[in-house]
Amino acid sequence: MQTYHFLAFDLGASSGRAILGSLANKKITLKEIHRFENQMILREGHYYWDIRSLFSEIKLGLKKCINHEGITPHCLGIDTWGVDFGLLDYTGQLSGDPFAYRDSLTDKAIDEVLEEIPGESLYQKTGIQFMQFNSLFQLWSLKKQYPDRLLSADKVLFMPDLLSFFLTGVSYSEYTIASTSQMLNPEKARWDMALLHQLGIPTHLLEDIVEPGTVIGNLKPELQAELGIGPIPVAAVAAHDTASAIAAIPAKGKDWAYLSSGTWSLLGIELDKPCLSEEAYEAAFTNEGGVDSTIRFLKNITGLWLLSECKKIWDQNKKYSFADLAILSESAPAFVSMVDPDCPEFSNPDNMVSSIQNYCLKTNQPVPESIAEISRCIFESLALKYKSTLDKLIKVTGRSVKRIHLIGGGSKNQVLCQYTANATRMEVIAGPAEGTALGNILMQARSLGIIDSLDEMRDIVASNVETQIYNPQNQKAWDTAFSRFETITSSY
Repeated sequence: MQTYHFLAFDLGASSGRAILGSLANKKITLKEIHRFENQMILREGHYYWDIRSLFSEIKLGLKKCINHEGITPHCLGIDTWGVDFGLLDYTGQLSGDPFAYRDSLTDKAIDEVLEEIPGESLYQKTGIQFMQFNSLFQLWSLKKQYPDRLLSADKVLFMPDLLSFFLTGVSYSEYTIASTSQMLNPEKARWDMALLHQLGIPTHLLEDIVEPGTVIGNLKPELQAELGIGPIPVAAVAAHDTASAIAAIPAKGKDWAYLSSGTWSLLGIELDKPCLSEEAYEAAFTNEGGVDSTIRFLKNITGLWLLSECKKIWDQNKKYSFADLAILSESAPAFVSMVDPDCPEFSNPDNMVSSIQNYCLKTNQPVPESIAEISRCIFESLALKYKSTLDKLIKVTGRSVKRIHLIGGGSKNQVLCQYTANATRMEVIAGPAEGTALGNILMQARSLGIIDSLDEMRDIVASNVETQIYNPQNQKAWDTAFSRFETITSSY
């Protein structure tokens, strides 16, 4: 019985990991072999990603796999967050570090683009929720503010594709990550060239789209020499981290929703074709690409970003784990203060604690002061936001939803899981926490022909990963809180 080894690089907006996955006879094991920080860097008034540092960490993770673990992987793949990209010049060199999506570059972009194309028309063309950091708005802003950067560019590569290019020298656009850009026709799964021409965005920058599960090349000879290894294949996995995570949900049938919980919360369902109705547009749902031509019909919700930014402030006096904060939160009284996690002032404030307190002050609520009170405010607000979003999702699609699969780092947070069940009145199945890495690894296995289908991937996850079930509690109190939440957030 052969054991196959895969190396998944899972990069988030605050950290990255190298996860070694071993697969034999449909049994899979994971081991984290390298972890590293990923922080935005502030330079000359703008926030960027230190892409060269990230690539160095990827090489270090590969070295650890080979030298410390004694394993040469059969394949490797990279997934990251969406929308951000790097520009390559005509010599194949990077034209500066990529802008970070929380930068102010695109502050005016949505209004400017909607002066050129009506919002409903733009939604019909792309099916994407309007968020100011979408790639379309980033490129528009570059054209307006830094036209020389676009004029000197030859290619635009999204973050996982850019890092894979550094490994292989092969340039491409993987479907699931490209679908986050708001430049793709969701029905044809191809670039909307007419849209880009209309906005004056050069289309020669765009690479051909490849499907997840495609081997795109081997490590470059110079990297093989540097690392002392042979030609390891690199696969285009489901390169958007949420697409990888959803591919690893241990679900059957179609009566379920998913909630990918991390820095961002992504709540949605899996569709066979995009939903571009007026109701979907009004509710700001997005149609992103998934594995096997599925559509991730979802809403992006600001997630545990609020807590992690507060934690940075609190950690200056005393270090807290996220588990500590969850436990502390339960010592505070329930439903005292609530915030809309998607309020623009929470996007990238200098002080998240003060921003939350100011929101409560402006909405005539008690101002949370203690760590426990602020943490409880965040957890309850997130759960109530999920309830609001799920109600709209069911109304827009007409889909029957009986359970929620909660995946990602938030699945380990028992308080958030229980609150989500309470708020939504749904069974919540928590796990896997490592859904993104699992999806990445299993897509690598598909690229080598070891796994045949999405159903087989999910069956493997179901038979290898333990999940925890949360049933709704205190429903009357949560229903009352939801009514108050809707009043507060709609009037702000």
